[in-house]
Amino acid sequence: MSTPPPGPGPPDDVDRLRADLDAAGYLADGPLGTAMFLAVRMRQPLLLEGEPGVGKTHAARALAEVLDTPLLRVQCHEGISAAEALYEWNYPRQLLSIRLAESRGEHLRDDDLFTPEHLLARPLLAAVEHPGPQPAVLLIDEIDRADDEFEAFLLELLAEGSVTIPELGTRRARVPPVAVLTSNRTRDLHDALKRRCLYHWIAHPAPERVAEIVRRRVPGAAAPLPEQVAIAVHRLRRLDLQKPPGVAEAVSWATALHVLGRSGLDTAAAERTLGAVVKYEEDTETVRAAGLSELVTGG
Repeated sequence: MSTPPPGPGPPDDVDRLRADLDAAGYLADGPLGTAMFLAVRMRQPLLLEGEPGVGKTHAARALAEVLDTPLLRVQCHEGISAAEALYEWNYPRQLLSIRLAESRGEHLRDDDLFTPEHLLARPLLAAVEHPGPQPAVLLIDEIDRADDEFEAFLLELLAEGSVTIPELGTRRARVPPVAVLTSNRTRDLHDALKRRCLYHWIAHPAPERVAEIVRRRVPGAAAPLPEQVAIAVHRLRRLDLQKPPGVAEAVSWATALHVLGRSGLDTAAAERTLGAVVKYEEDTETVRAAGLSELVTGG
């Protein structure tokens, strides 16, 4: 895919993009902001890896908001097919066309039915056909859940900015999308896909940063709730849990406490809201065995 010239509008540089992301409620550190800036400017796919809940999906959402452009999302799962993510034929409309033709005494050929007006675009095709002026943000979420065939299918789009529809031929993007792929690293991705992408690992942030994210995502949460939740999540992550909580769980926990009218975290409040942050019964037992008081106070 050729590198497009810098276009109008944001971002002008990394600091500007980080500031715009900040205004959109997403805190990106220098390395992540640089990776996102390069993905926009180089129009090269960005592969974000990291534990669940560290903000990979939210990064794509925030980028779409900053660019003031549609976010087109493919949620990958085992067995996802190319047709499911690319397009499908509008069979009711094709049937209607056949009946209208029959009412006029005409007979339609396949070429009359497999046309753009009978096509329903799914996210990949919609991203290719997005007219601009800003590129669409194409989020291919949890690519590690898809199988090898789907991963291989993406290579044409990621490398050439084009997709092929057997009945219509190759469609090439007029404004190549900004593609963001996320992976929780449940399996290794193929080298062919990685070669086409910029790469960035999002680590779980320090408690101070988690608290800042909570303050932005739960603006009604008063001090000291964001700080206490961030520290408690940090302590939870040191336990041997099946599902250590991430930033998303910290935000969910703070939201639950705020909805209950709490401005701080104590043992009783932690007991009532533990389900907002711990997602397995075995993990709940582990936390209780460690002591909710220790979770809250660290003592």
